[in-house]
Amino acid sequence: QVHLVESGGGSVETGGSLRLSCANLGAKHPTGCMAWFRQAPGREREWIARVGSAIDAAYADAFQGRFTISQDNAKSTLYLQMNNLRPEDTATYYCATISGYPTLVNCPFDTFNAWGRGTQVTVSS
Repeated sequence: QVHLVESGGGSVETGGSLRLSCANLGAKHPTGCMAWFRQAPGREREWIARVGSAIDAAYADAFQGRFTISQDNAKSTLYLQMNNLRPEDTATYYCATISGYPTLVNCPFDTFNAWGRGTQVTVSS
């Protein structure tokens, strides 16, 4: 059973940085597919970045250069380093993995279907 726990959210001013963490405490996808998403009030969930054990990290265009995804396999922890934060980055940030589909290697962003509870990020102007 998947069990993801996010942490590291908080309130920062414009231009600040945060590092989010996601502890992967339950069943793990065989090819290591992990991702970050976010959802702002009144908006659809938005894909940020993903990693997998056999692929390079990939980012949605809007986050390339400001956000960095990484993972520590020894700690079963996924990270999201967020720099130069803006008020429009205010959202709940979710860690995700793929439940089932064990042979997926490329980790398509639209196949992520198991989520943590999220951590809130608020950026003030």
